[in-house]
Amino acid sequence: MSKTNPICVALDVPDVAKAKSLARALKPHVGMIKLGLEFFYGNGAAGYEAVAQEGVPIFLDLKLHDIPNTVAQGLASLQKLSPAPALINVHASGGLEMMQRARDAVGPQTKLIAVTVLTSLSNENLWAAGFDQRETDGHALNLAQLAHRAGVDGVVCSPLDLALIRASLPRSFLTVVPGIRPADTSSDDQKRIATPKAGMAAGADILVIGRAITGAADPAQAAQAILESLP
Repeated sequence: MSKTNPICVALDVPDVAKAKSLARALKPHVGMIKLGLEFFYGNGAAGYEAVAQEGVPIFLDLKLHDIPNTVAQGLASLQKLSPAPALINVHASGGLEMMQRARDAVGPQTKLIAVTVLTSLSNENLWAAGFDQRETDGHALNLAQLAHRAGVDGVVCSPLDLALIRASLPRSFLTVVPGIRPADTSSDDQKRIATPKAGMAAGADILVIGRAITGAADPAQAAQAILESLP
C-alpha cells in the first residue's frame, strides 16, 4: 500500500483481462486494488497472479469465517499466492481464537484485518438478526477491540463507525473503510456511507472505492480526481 495514496479500488469484475486492464490504467492513481469473492471464485490463484503481475499491491477480500483450524489452513494455502496479498481479511465475529489462529497463519508480507459490521447492514438489520439493541458503531467497536486483542493489524469498518474505534484503539491500528462514495454518485447497496474527504477526516487509513471509479467513463481520471480532493 502506498504511504501517500490511500485509495484502494475494488475491481469487482469477473473477467481477468478486464481486471488486468483496469489495474494497469489505475496503477499511477491508486495505492492498492481489491479482488473479492466474484473474481477469486471465478478465476482462482491463476487469475489473482495474472492481475498481481501489473504490480499494484492487492487486498484479497475473501472475508473468511469458519472454525479456527479451517480459517488458519485456508490462509496458509492463500500464502502460496505469488506475490502474497498485501491485505487479507477474516470476519471478527469468528471470535478471538479464530483471529489468533488466522494471525499466526499469515506471513510477514501480508497484513491481516478483520471485518466488523458490513456497510450494507443498518441498526434494524442487526436487531432483526438477533443482535442486542446497540447501534452499529457499538457493535463495530466491540468487534474492533476483540480484533486488537487478537493481535490482528486492523479492521474493516464503515466510515460512520470510525469515531468510536479511533477514540478507543491505538492510531497504529489500521482502518480499511468501504462505503466510500463521492457526493455525486449512487449509494448502490451500501447504507452507511461517506464521501472520500469525510472518510479521511474521520480517521480512515485506506478508502475502498469501487463503482465510482471502475464505472466511470475514464476510471483513471475518476481516481485521480478523488485523490486530488483528499486533504
